[in-house]
Amino acid sequence: MAQAPFGQLDEAFLDGATTCSAFLRADAVRTSWGAASALPEMSVGALACHLARQVSRAAELLRASPELPTLASADQHYARAAWVTAESVHDPANDRTTDDAEAALGFDWMVQRFDTDLAAVTEQLRSGTASEVVDIPWQGWSLRREDFLRTRLLEIVVHSADLAASLELPSPEFPDAAFSPVLDLLARLAVGRHGQAAVIGSLTRRERTRNISAF
Repeated sequence: MAQAPFGQLDEAFLDGATTCSAFLRADAVRTSWGAASALPEMSVGALACHLARQVSRAAELLRASPELPTLASADQHYARAAWVTAESVHDPANDRTTDDAEAALGFDWMVQRFDTDLAAVTEQLRSGTASEVVDIPWQGWSLRREDFLRTRLLEIVVHSADLAASLELPSPEFPDAAFSPVLDLLARLAVGRHGQAAVIGSLTRRERTRNISAF
């Protein structure tokens, strides 16, 4: 595998993962492991494992040689992803089997795997051995490393907020370098879905506020 140059979002991803690491270790995560989360049909443990797995996915996929066609942007990734258009939590695109299976292994297993995979992805990104293009096998396409890390950061930031809501805790504050790419991506997706006027109106005019979810 050819060595990749130090990418624009490499360190930002590690910053986001480090913030996530501290939050995943909260006592409330352990003590509420089997309780229902703020997401439909997901326990706190399943949600925590889903959140932690974003780092594991990076550790796994950044070391593989790409073989799939490459999309031009993270925006195209979300335009095509089946879970974005799924209308039910029971849709196959929203399958929770892996989350539930990992939650059954417990809090300590989750933390140990997270630490191992964070160390691995840190070494890959800082040594320059991470692939410049990253396959996403379950989707059938690849993304440039920067776009792939942007999607993982989005997952980390959004699901950290979900986990915080589940535990009635403040959501963790991410460094600007990790949060800004997520905010930028969500804003673009919302504009693509609802149009410029709807987004601007909702952000600036209380009388014109509407649902402008990016998904």
